[in-house]
Amino acid sequence: MRSLSFGGVVLLIGIIACTSLGVAFAEDEEMIVPMGIITLEPPDAVEAKRAAVEFQHGRHFVLACTNCHHTWDGSEPVTGCMTSGCHDLDALPRKEGSKAIDKDQAFRYYKNAYHGQCIGCHKTMKQEIQQMAKTLAGVEGKLPVTGPTGCIGCHPKE
Repeated sequence: MRSLSFGGVVLLIGIIACTSLGVAFAEDEEMIVPMGIITLEPPDAVEAKRAAVEFQHGRHFVLACTNCHHTWDGSEPVTGCMTSGCHDLDALPRKEGSKAIDKDQAFRYYKNAYHGQCIGCHKTMKQEIQQMAKTLAGVEGKLPVTGPTGCIGCHPKE
């Protein structure tokens, strides 16, 4: 019997999870899920200081779609992070007449959203894997790896 690689198993689980969501759309609508790389760039009004992020969407199919698309209700088409009303601010919001950051609105700044979500998740996974390593110290084989948590891990030098 042929064995699947870890990546193959992850992809298979993701496909099963996504198809079992029971997403309902009108007959003339079709949900399209990008399987490969999604290039994440700042809004047009922002001058990029680092390279764009080549986000491996397919590698994240082991997660529930709502982990990232947290406002998705399962019936409407999925929208991107920088959709109006979500994480659509191209600068850190300041309190009116002040230089102080408006902490109640800071989540809407696109950079905070990506960094908090992506890096936050990767750091949490890293802690969980480290705990797993302590628990499974005598078990052979590789533990899963997490994504990058530093700048150049996502924004390679050009």
